Amino acid sequence: MKYNQLGNTGMFVSEICLGAMTFGGRGRFKIVGEVGLKDATAIVSRSLEAGVNFIDTADVYSDGMSEEIVGQALKDIGVKRSDVVIATKCFGRTGTGPNDLGASRGHIMDAVQRSLERLQTDHIDLYQIHGNDSVTPVEETLRALDDLTRQGLVRYTGVSNWQAWKIMKAQGIAQARGQARFETLQAYYSIAGRDLEREIVPLLTDQKIGLMVWSPLAGGLLSGKFGPGSNGPECARRTAFDFPLVDKERAWKCVDAMREIGKAHDVSVARVALAWILAKPFVTTIIIGAKTMEQLDDNLAAADLKLTVPEVSKLDEVSALPPEYPGWMVAFQGGERRPQPR
Repeated sequence: MKYNQLGNTGMFVSEICLGAMTFGGRGRFKIVGEVGLKDATAIVSRSLEAGVNFIDTADVYSDGMSEEIVGQALKDIGVKRSDVVIATKCFGRTGTGPNDLGASRGHIMDAVQRSLERLQTDHIDLYQIHGNDSVTPVEETLRALDDLTRQGLVRYTGVSNWQAWKIMKAQGIAQARGQARFETLQAYYSIAGRDLEREIVPLLTDQKIGLMVWSPLAGGLLSGKFGPGSNGPECARRTAFDFPLVDKERAWKCVDAMREIGKAHDVSVARVALAWILAKPFVTTIIIGAKTMEQLDDNLAAADLKLTVPEVSKLDEVSALPPEYPGWMVAFQGGERRPQPR
């Protein structure tokens, strides 16, 4: 297992992160997974044995049950607290009141205390704002997160599903005010969904922000079990919950190319899809969610699959984004402004 620097911090996390969204099965997340404590503990244990030191959850996953299971599983396994990096998130609705959601100071302060209790820990290593709050001023959110880091309840902070301009605005405010900055972005990225590369990836590289990839298999669409004219297995999550949004015609071309490469390596299509992401230098970690041990083992093995340069190039070509302004104009005008070889 390879370990990468978390953003611009001195902390290192495994390139594969165990996602806990499949744990619990309560409420609307039942469709994602119903992994109970016993099986979840086995999944966490196997992940730790494979070198994973990073676990991601959220307060909305199964109405808090995911956090409860993660906390209890780690306690039952007896892992040393400093040997595991726990990440969780707040933003989504956790109650019926008007203030039981969002990124306001009030909701953040309430949410973090509840998460600490469910996780059975005295601190959260990475606390993330799970979505974009169009109402709360960024300054209010940043002040609350900075206070939490100064109190020691949170070690580092990050965001998820934010636009590039808003992330940059937040970084500028944090720097000007001497506050804790965002060290990570958790975002959707896959070989069938490379939109992130247009504006956000250059931002992450410039600001040294770590990228945590959610849904690297596009909700199972890139598992190799789906294709043109097929809805896939009835038990598959993607069959009942068609998310995230994907251009399926482009996705099938990617699957065809990955299937060919998978046969050459005698590995699954899913493993090739994950290995392609891991080959990207701007990716810190990919979040995998498993409902079975077989699925977990196959995903973990992606860390050992090294694609050749021609294979990566082939996959890059088949999944290339269509030109979009101003990107094509920047490329057209910028040829002479690149560093010249000596």
